[in-house]
Parts: sequence; C-alpha cells; structure tokens
Amino acid sequence: MRRLLLVPVLLVAVLLACGLASPKAARAQGEAPMSAREVERIVKEYLLREPEVLYEALQELQRRRDAAEAERQRAVLIERRNELLGLPDDPVLGDPRGDATIVAFMDYRCGYCRSMAPALRALLEKDRRVRLVIKEFPILGPDSLVAARAALAARAQGRYAELHWALFQAKDLSEGAILELARRSGLDAERLARDMKAPEVERILERNRGLADALGISGTPAFVIGDSLIPGAAPVARLAELIAKARRSGG
Repeated sequence: MRRLLLVPVLLVAVLLACGLASPKAARAQGEAPMSAREVERIVKEYLLREPEVLYEALQELQRRRDAAEAERQRAVLIERRNELLGLPDDPVLGDPRGDATIVAFMDYRCGYCRSMAPALRALLEKDRRVRLVIKEFPILGPDSLVAARAALAARAQGRYAELHWALFQAKDLSEGAILELARRSGLDAERLARDMKAPEVERILERNRGLADALGISGTPAFVIGDSLIPGAAPVARLAELIAKARRSGG
C-alpha cells in the first residue's frame, strides 16, 4: 500500500517541477489550475510511458530505508555493547577471556543454526582466543523454548557446552527426549527439569528477546562481531574476517 501511495506523490512532484501542476504558473498564463482528474490522467500517461521511473524511485526508497535501519542498528550496538558482549549469566563458549567476541542469536530447531553449529565449534577449536556468547533466542515454537530452557538450566551443573552442542544434533526436542539426552550427556536430568523452571531462565530469555527486538533481529541465526550485525547464516570465512577486523580495532 505504501508503494502505491508513492506513485501519485512522485509524479505530482515531477509535474510541479515542470510547472504543469502549479497554480501560480497557470495563473501567470491566464489559465485555470488543473483539476485533480487532469493531474491523475497525466500521472497515468506518464506511468505508462515511463514505468522505469517508479521502479527506480522504489529502489531509492528501499536504499534509504536500509541505510536508516543500518544506522539505527549501529547506534543500538554502541548503546547496548555491554549487554551484547555478555552479562554474567550469559553462556560463553571458547575462551571466556578471549580477545574477540562472537555474539550468536540461535534457536535449536533452526535448520541454518544446525548447519552452522559444527563450523562454529570447529572455529572455536581452531582459534583458541575467540569467545562465543550465546543468546538463546527460541522463536520456532514450543520445542525451541523447551530446548533453550534446558540449555540455560544446564549451566547450574556446569554442563552447558555439552548440552548445547548435543541439542543441535538431536532429532527430537520434546522435553522427555531432551531430559534423556541430558542424562546421556552426564547431567542430572531430575535437577535439570527443576532448574528449567527457574525464574532466572525466563529472565534471560526475556532479555534476549528485548535485545533482538532492539536490533531488528527477527530470525536465526544472527551474529554480532565488533560493530557488524550479520543476519542469517554466514560462511565461517566471513566470520573469521570480522574477527580479525574486531581484533585490529580492539575487540
């Protein structure tokens, strides 16, 4: 609807620029101002003759919107940098004191997250100075939420990493299946079931949702490295480039 509204606005602007729709110009020439119907006719004829003008205008509009959104996101990255880099109760993989940080918004049911998980794990093994802050962001239904709660609850037993990577390989993410997976991963499943209901788990999830909303993140995965926000799956080589860039700028 907004794009359709742009059509008359754009072309009336063209007409005004040419003096065709200007009341002053009409009066100067002793003519009556054009009626709305006449303007609409000229607009229609112009569109039929020069349809690419509308396409170019829409492209420019989208470019300006994208630029404005990117600028807004950069401001949020700066404003909420401490929250992004990891609060005390955020899960951190890799080197907790690493000199470069990857912030990852992930969902255990997300196919792209699942495909990237092995590469991220390999990246941490290859580059021992990277710290990976996980922002649990369950957006794909009830099983996603259960899995995120279980992962966060596993921190109380010091086994977040084990369950985190295992969940990305699990075919069944129902609560019963996850508790069995936790048991096989060396966790106390009964304790995990209790800890999943802890208020702090929901508080972390709510905080992550608020942060994602502020950044305009609506899907998974999404990564933040330095001053760059990368929505969607990205080649690990691209992440490595941004890590190197973050190191040059001090993290």
